[in-house]
Order: sequence, then C-alpha cells, then structure tokens
Amino acid sequence: MSEHGKSANGKGTKCPSECWITSDPQTRVRVWRITNDETINHNLYFLTSSFTPDQSRLVFTSYRSGSANFHAALFPDGEIVQLTEGEGVHGYSGVIDHGGERLFYTRGNRVSSVDLESLEERDLAQFEDGQLGEVSLSGDGCFLVSAMKRGGSSYLVVVNTDGSGEQEVFECERTIIHPQFHPKDSDLIEFAQDPAPRMWTVKRDGSDLICLWDHDNSEFLVHETFLDGDSSDLIVTRWPYALQRFDIATKKMSSIADFNAWHIASNKDGTKVLCDTVHPDIGLQLVDTLDGSMLTVCHPDSSSSGNQWLTDRYALAEDFAAAAAQGSTDDHKTALSWMEMKTDTVYGPQWTHPHPSFSPDETMVVYTSDVTGHPQVYVAEIPE
Repeated sequence: MSEHGKSANGKGTKCPSECWITSDPQTRVRVWRITNDETINHNLYFLTSSFTPDQSRLVFTSYRSGSANFHAALFPDGEIVQLTEGEGVHGYSGVIDHGGERLFYTRGNRVSSVDLESLEERDLAQFEDGQLGEVSLSGDGCFLVSAMKRGGSSYLVVVNTDGSGEQEVFECERTIIHPQFHPKDSDLIEFAQDPAPRMWTVKRDGSDLICLWDHDNSEFLVHETFLDGDSSDLIVTRWPYALQRFDIATKKMSSIADFNAWHIASNKDGTKVLCDTVHPDIGLQLVDTLDGSMLTVCHPDSSSSGNQWLTDRYALAEDFAAAAAQGSTDDHKTALSWMEMKTDTVYGPQWTHPHPSFSPDETMVVYTSDVTGHPQVYVAEIPE
C-alpha cells in the first residue's frame, strides 16, 4: 500500500508521483527515490537499462498489485502507470527495445511484449512445459535470447522480436543463466552455467559451443557481461577479490581492480564499469578500466542478503539443502535459478541487492535499496 492510500490493481492503473529527492550524505550527489510503496519494488536487471532511451520514463517491477508486474514512472517526478497485470510475470526479465517503444519480458513459458504507450500486449512465443528466465535483446533488435528449464534439462531459446519464429538452440543438464547477445554480433551468445566452469559462448544456431575459461568451484566467477566499445572482451567478478577482464580471442584473464566488485555494468565505450559492493559495503563504485581508479557514486545501504556472498566459492547442492532445511528456499528443484526463488537466502533475495545500471546518457545510475524497510527504486547522479 502506498502513502497515497491505494495500490495499483490492473494494467493502466495510474498512481501519483512517489518521487522524493534527497542527497547522499557522504558523496553529496542528488538522489531520487522513485517508489514509496510498502511492497517489493526493484529496477530491471543490471544487464540492461531501466530507462527508456530518451530518459523520459523509468521502467521497474512492483508487487503493489499482489504479484510482480511492470510499471513505468515518468522521470523524474511524474505519475506511475502499471504496464502488465496478472500472475507469473518474471520481474527481472524485462528489457526495453532500442526505440523505447516496447518492453520485452517473460511470463512462465511465454515471451511477450507490451507497448509502453498503448499497453497492448502480445505473446511472441510459447514453450510448452518450460519456465523462462530474463531476456536479452540482440544489437540489431531482431532477436531475444532466454534461458529455459523444462523437466530435468536447461535450454537456450531464441525468439524473433516480430513474433515470426522461435527455436531451442542448446540443451544441457546443468543450470543455464544470464544469456546475452554480443553487442555487435547478433549471431554470438554468451551465457553462464552453474556451477563451474561458468562462462560459455555458442552461435545463435546452436553451433560452436565453447567453454571460455576452465575452472572449478574454488574460483568464484560471477556476473560476467560484455565490455562495450570496440572490443569483444568480457568483464567478470572474481568474487570477492577482483574486477577482471577476459579477452575472448586470446582466452587471457587480467585484473582491472582488486576489490570486492559485485554486480557490474559497462558504459558504452568500455572505459568505465559501474558496480555495487558488499562485505564490506563501500557503496556504488565507478571504475576506470584503464588504470583501475575508483570513484564512489553513492551509498545504497541495502541489506544485500545471501549467505554465499560471505564465502569465495559457488553454492553446491548441499548449501541449498541446508537452506531448505531451515525453510529459507522454497522451490530450488523447480525454479530456473535462485532469481526465481521467493525466499532464497543462499544468493538472495535478489531485490535486496542494488543491481546498479547506467542511464542512457551515463550521467545517472539506477539501483534498488531496502534501507527504508521495503525495496524501493532509486536514481543517483554520477559525481563529476
């Protein structure tokens, strides 16, 4: 229930602005709190921007209607509109198309889109008996890739954004998460498998499967994504020791900065990496990829839950079993990954993590914090 006395309850429902402006007490940057509802509210996943390209709207997930649904707030202080309704929406699956007209997302076994103006929804593909994760949009805007779990197997699926076709391109027994298109090559997909070895690439047609880095569970690599710009390098966290750079062509790993970088996102030209931190929490950091110098943006002070982040190895079956015995994971065997678990305490809950991302003009960052007692969506200026 919001401070205005009512909650959104259907597509098209409009709420007054919940924006509140303050400043970070340490860095003094301006901070907008976009949501103020006593439910779960969080930005889109850190691998994509929550802003439309023109920065007029900020898309986020809120549970104010009783389950996860997407909403859009006119930025900075405009009304909030509910974009989707009903059960089964994957709250971290959303990605805005390159023109800022549609939001792509998953709901159970369906890949769908919603028009941000008309709110018209369209199912682009359906995979019988499947459970889909977040989607990634190709650089040319023609394709979406998602991870899927069905029965005892995991899959990569590709869907045409115009709804003209879909295909299952890869199947394996291990968990698949976070598939991403190469920013400039719509035929190349990078994805993670859990547990180690984690980093892989495959062509969009399912050919040329390559393990990028052979390692075991003692090397905790996580949150890899492409370093934008002219290179095909990846950035990856070697938790909790370093922010690293991986050259796909030479298969060489190097350190950008030795600190506890956590969720990571690159700017467009690959010169800066934005990240949150935990154990210890030293705030959101902006890291120069050439010299490793760091600038503190702000301090979300979120609870950043997850017992595994206190260790330097991946969670294994026994870790999830121990958490389940304490009642802190409810659906490990059926969920695609921990992102879909409602009460996971091994790696989450995810909405307690800041998951920062850049605004399109790279002057601001979007993040989530539950410092008020409920997860809310924030925007902070980047210090000059």
